[in-house]
Amino acid sequence: MPYRAIADEFTFLFDNVVDLKQVAATEMFAEATPDMTSAILTEAGKLCEDVLAPLQRPGDTHPAVLENGVVRTSPGFAEGYRAIAEGGWIGMSAPQDHGGLGLPMAVTTAVNEMMSSACLSLQLNPLMSQGQIEALEHHASDEIKALYLPKLISGEWCGTMNLTEPQAGSDVGALRTKAVPGGDGTYAITGQKIYISWADNDFTENVCHLVLARLPDAVPGTKGISLFMVPKFIPDADGTPGKRNALNVVSLEHKMGLHGSPTAVMQYDGATGWLVGPEHGGMAAMFTMMNNARLGVGVQGIGVAEGAYQHALAYAQDRKQGRAGGSGTIIEHADVRRMLATMKADTRAARGIALMCAVAIDMAKALDDDAWKARAALLTPIAKAFGTDVGIDVAQTGVQVHGGMGFIEETGAAQYARDVRVTAIYEGTNGIQAMDLVARKMMDGGDAAFALLDEVQSAAEAARAGHETLAQAVWNAAESLRETTEWLVEQEVQDRFAGAVPYLRAFARVLGAHVHLKSAVAGDDARRALADFYIRRMLPEHAGLLAHVRAGAEGLMAISPDDLAV
Repeated sequence: MPYRAIADEFTFLFDNVVDLKQVAATEMFAEATPDMTSAILTEAGKLCEDVLAPLQRPGDTHPAVLENGVVRTSPGFAEGYRAIAEGGWIGMSAPQDHGGLGLPMAVTTAVNEMMSSACLSLQLNPLMSQGQIEALEHHASDEIKALYLPKLISGEWCGTMNLTEPQAGSDVGALRTKAVPGGDGTYAITGQKIYISWADNDFTENVCHLVLARLPDAVPGTKGISLFMVPKFIPDADGTPGKRNALNVVSLEHKMGLHGSPTAVMQYDGATGWLVGPEHGGMAAMFTMMNNARLGVGVQGIGVAEGAYQHALAYAQDRKQGRAGGSGTIIEHADVRRMLATMKADTRAARGIALMCAVAIDMAKALDDDAWKARAALLTPIAKAFGTDVGIDVAQTGVQVHGGMGFIEETGAAQYARDVRVTAIYEGTNGIQAMDLVARKMMDGGDAAFALLDEVQSAAEAARAGHETLAQAVWNAAESLRETTEWLVEQEVQDRFAGAVPYLRAFARVLGAHVHLKSAVAGDDARRALADFYIRRMLPEHAGLLAHVRAGAEGLMAISPDDLAV
């Protein structure tokens, strides 16, 4: 089934749920008027439907390959990338003084979701560049900004991030890649990096690698890590790529999914690099890129969920099987209707949360306001983990809707499930996101969480007039989450970690109900029906999740490794 862009859905959420108007009311984002936003979404939708969606299957069936040290990308990807770059979609939120459009992250988030629905493997390339642009904007020298940002924003060059090594995955502090000063402002980078998304291609003039490495005087752990720009081709002063740098793609991984996106092992043999940020300050700079990418990856999960849902819906509307009433197709069966409603309701909830996060990022940037910064920080791990969990759940349910045909590759249903699975792993596993939420994001004693819950409950109070039962359910769930949060911030870190994943999921369930309730108040019968489904049938999950949170670590850690091996 062809992908159908959902520009109208984003417009509704911007107007009625996440309040994009407050972003446009700031001086920084005054150009993001409703008319401009609508036009952007419409044009992005056309790109996704007409150019990117046709590349979804070729990217899966004809993966990127490494031939004589050169990465050959999937059929049509070069043309698709050029359409993205020439349309200005890479630099939507990038600084205007380097050629970007300076638009709100909320608008970029909507466009990225539609691109992810259309062709996730290709969308991952500009997402990496967007993260690198933000990292350079905040941490690079003026010289590096002037040289690299215009090329990255235009799409002439693309960017990657190089963290992981064979012995250093989530424990980044264990990395061994070395950086030796050259005495002329450059550094010789030596080491091996793995899992490098879009490490090379055959359609950009240059590939710019941000590489974490250690200087000779570095202390152990993350405090001894520095960040370096290491381009494939060393550019001259005017940005013309020159001689080949001492780096190579060693191999491409054979993956479960995302076949169109080359994931490489990279070898650096004294490659020339330039320091980004201060010496030993690499993690702060890289976290800027990672936080950008974490929201982006959550949106990738939501995008796949939307694509998988549309695919399953079309099949259910066409497939005749069993004694169904109405149209005689399987969508008339109660369990198929349940699956489809669950898919759509969860996707809308996750989308609303991601846009809430993006709006908080925009307000924090525009106003330099600590409260908005805290909200953006709080929502980032929730948006990433819940968005990708929903992507996985919805894609798996899409296979189930197809029945036996879902297990057959030709239908395309399985590709969504294979492609989206990695999103819960890269850019920080969802378990790490949850641990971040209950630890670092609660260092304020829960203030940011309580402020957000205040808004959820205020919105529920305002909705009582026409939606008493649903509003009360949302208010009660928010109160239960508040009480558990009050308990959580008083616990030792191990007890927090033991319940971190269910806590994040419960938080997302409550925020999802908030999204649906506001949609019901402002929307039509279809939105009200879906809100009713979510709040009555899916929100109650939060109670069991919060019970899990309050169980703490004692019973969990009492299960020994030997017990697990029995």
